[in-house]
Amino acid sequence: MEIKLNDYDEPEHFRALCEDNFNVSRTCEYEKNEMHHIQDSYLLAKIRNTGSFIFGKTSHRLDFGKEWFGTPCSAQYWADVKPVFDRLKQEKSKKKNWADILEKDEEVYVPLLQAFMDEIQRDYQIDASMPKKMVEYLIGTDDYYKIVSHDKRRMTNIQTFNLRGSLNQPGKKKKSPHHVPIIELPTELVAMKFKTGSKNTVEMYLNNGWQLSFRIHNASTKVEPSLKFDVHFIGVPASILNFSCDWQ
Repeated sequence: MEIKLNDYDEPEHFRALCEDNFNVSRTCEYEKNEMHHIQDSYLLAKIRNTGSFIFGKTSHRLDFGKEWFGTPCSAQYWADVKPVFDRLKQEKSKKKNWADILEKDEEVYVPLLQAFMDEIQRDYQIDASMPKKMVEYLIGTDDYYKIVSHDKRRMTNIQTFNLRGSLNQPGKKKKSPHHVPIIELPTELVAMKFKTGSKNTVEMYLNNGWQLSFRIHNASTKVEPSLKFDVHFIGVPASILNFSCDWQ
């Protein structure tokens, strides 16, 4: 697939998903991002086959509150998760596999996710700007275009993340036919609950059109006192434009 650029001038605004260069999306991939320079002014990140914004972890040591929105997790949170992780450490010492824990949904996933939701509510009571900080942690604070290559579907998806209003500036000869609106970040936590019919996924509903999904799962065969956390946006504001391009 070939990407051609018109004469719109955005050398400072067409930004890549590269945390080393810009404070942008914390998108994590199974494959290393391929970075491409075009005309010495544009930097593109080729992202393969995923729309996840972060693949994180939960463990007996990881303080997600401090990392995500600057509020350390409470003593109550650590007390709630300690029995679960103590058991996982015991199972690990016995060299058990996850398949050996027959009730892992009820005995591991559900209590950890319930503790996570309770802590989110406590943090929100302490800091009303927590929803905004969480979304900024996930998508970044600079303006950029997210480009995802869906190889099996032979399609490229482009999303606009225009938080500061710097995207799609007029060029020297032309103005873009498309208006890229500024994104309105969330200011309220409306609700958070288990996904209907699921014991390993919770959904967060924020105002201004934001909805997030948090799925917890084990990432290895052997039991470890840590689990993977996949975060997806299941709803985003209409101000995030989405363009799909089929490959020729």
